[in-house]
Amino acid sequence: MADAQHPAPESGSTLDPQRIYVSFLKSAPDIRQCPSDLTPEVAFAGRSNAGKSSVLNRLTGNRGTAKVSKTPGRTQLLNLFDVRGGGRLVDLPGYGYAKAERNAQAKWQGEVNRYLEQRTNLVGLVLVMDIRHALQPLDLELIRWSEAAQMPLLLLLNKSDKLGFGAQQQALQAARARLRARNAQWLTFSALRGQHVEDAIAVIRGWLGAGLPESRTG
Repeated sequence: MADAQHPAPESGSTLDPQRIYVSFLKSAPDIRQCPSDLTPEVAFAGRSNAGKSSVLNRLTGNRGTAKVSKTPGRTQLLNLFDVRGGGRLVDLPGYGYAKAERNAQAKWQGEVNRYLEQRTNLVGLVLVMDIRHALQPLDLELIRWSEAAQMPLLLLLNKSDKLGFGAQQQALQAARARLRARNAQWLTFSALRGQHVEDAIAVIRGWLGAGLPESRTG
């Protein structure tokens, strides 16, 4: 259902291919508070300064989808959004923020790990990285997990507007050469300028449209 932040398009209008229409569902402190249904979910993960919230806002065409803060590490809940047409997006707490209180950070990360390992609804993972600082140790841990779990993965090298085109391509090639994950797709991305928004949306819609594997619905 449309709301004030996400109004429905006028009758007969065409949906904007450069956005995913969503409505906020809930914030959950842990996986037990997530909906118990079979709706396929795509989760967004990344270091706390990689621009994950800005990426979500760009993909949904709404600055209010995810709260953008100048202070990294503010997202501490599992934030769930229903996608118009089917499916759900999940904004996971960012990781790697050294100044976060250790007990609190351990709690968020424990819940993120439980979500990734136990959530049968999960059909794809979007990992947001700063193109200038990609493939940090915690990024690599998450990528290795996704490969072992055979989880489809979209790697977004965000903040590409900080580099010229040649430098973007060099960073992309270097990352691909360093990591050859069979389950991964790569894109340079700019939440600020909208670079490769349609490509990222096509991947996400493809995952959601495919639904849950039979092994998870039986």
